[in-house]
Amino acid sequence: MCTGGCAKCLGITLIPLAVLCTLANILLFFPGGKVVENNQNITDEVWYFGGILGSGVLMIFPALVFLGLKNNDCCGCCGNESCGKRFAMFSSIIFAAVGVLGAGYCFVVSAVALNRGPKCNDGNQWLYPFQDGNYLGNHTIWATCKSPETIVPWHLTLFALLLVMSGIQAVLCGIQVVNGLFGTICGDCKCCGCCGGDGTV
Repeated sequence: MCTGGCAKCLGITLIPLAVLCTLANILLFFPGGKVVENNQNITDEVWYFGGILGSGVLMIFPALVFLGLKNNDCCGCCGNESCGKRFAMFSSIIFAAVGVLGAGYCFVVSAVALNRGPKCNDGNQWLYPFQDGNYLGNHTIWATCKSPETIVPWHLTLFALLLVMSGIQAVLCGIQVVNGLFGTICGDCKCCGCCGGDGTV
């Protein structure tokens, strides 16, 4: 597949993932699907905006860049007709690195949140009743959280989704780093070509 076409496919995939990560992070502000009266009772990791900033906003920039590579102008520079395309592919590596950092941030925040567990009310006070992920394999202790209702599966499901989706984003951006290197060295098969100037490969 041409490097520009590959980048476009990656960009198309990253955009819905970024939207889903943003929505998942927003839903975490409503533990158990309910509005909490005191914002301090929301799990701390939600306020780190891993899904909104890391896998959301920061991911939109590389996604748009990847989408634009397919239609990039190949007018070239300094007498080298493939120069423009190669420079565009090189710049995509930088944006891909930004995407990896954003996805990595969301991945780490989600992993910490899953290990720590949700903040909930045990009937007396708001606290973090679980430690070192002990609730993940022991559903019986979920009853420790009296409110909000269903806070544990809510927390677990949404942060697990963020963990998986940010991991996929990081892999896709990593693929573009490799793809961008090939594009920088060889150009694009539909623009100047890797092995010749007639568009052949």
